[in-house]
Amino acid sequence: MALRAGLDAPTGYALSFEWVEAVVRKDTTVLAHLEAAFARMRKPIAVRSSAIGEDSEEASFAGQHATILNVMTIDQLITAIDEVVHSALSLSAASYREKLGVVGSPSMGIVLQELFNPESAGVMFTRNPLNGAQERVIEAAWGLGEVVVAGLVIPDYYRLSPAGEILECRMGDKDIAMRLLPGGGTEEIEVPVDKANRRILDDDDLQNLHQMALRCETVYGPDLDTEWGLAADRLVLLQCRAITTRS
Repeated sequence: MALRAGLDAPTGYALSFEWVEAVVRKDTTVLAHLEAAFARMRKPIAVRSSAIGEDSEEASFAGQHATILNVMTIDQLITAIDEVVHSALSLSAASYREKLGVVGSPSMGIVLQELFNPESAGVMFTRNPLNGAQERVIEAAWGLGEVVVAGLVIPDYYRLSPAGEILECRMGDKDIAMRLLPGGGTEEIEVPVDKANRRILDDDDLQNLHQMALRCETVYGPDLDTEWGLAADRLVLLQCRAITTRS
């Protein structure tokens, strides 16, 4: 949907629940099709969950289901799909489904996405998720955005008005970054002190994020929780879901 709307997002494939179940069963025909599709993708890739009922106005499973980054080989891909599927069976995911009244066993679809390797990344809420204020809230860290999502750093914090005016700019302590390993997988590295406390996003970057928010709202509607990456002046939309966290 993002690509059809002209948003800058990584290309890839969406695997249906039935396909994912067949991969887990190691169905030879489906595995052959998967290997052929994987061969056409630019490596590395990210393997992301897309369970039925996962992200809606009432529910967001961000952080509940696994995301596997830097997948380089077909064997790594099959293992990654298994891990994402089994993450839906964790106690925390089951507890969240029960809390929201999501009944039945999880039906896990999966997105295979060519991996964008950012210099910086983070999240952007098109409306303040804590108090509902009509403003953009942006958090940013160095490297892959998983350090923000997982709460491994104190990210930079920015607030913008609905017109894109800068309301607040607060530096964090981004002392950890996540980077890709040559053979697949990721590792956490220490960020030098002078860089850890440096402002990541300049005014132009914030305006570009504001424009991304406007385009996303045109496509998906208001009150969005997005993940983005930035490298060499290219701003990429990685994920987009409805905001479900409100005070």
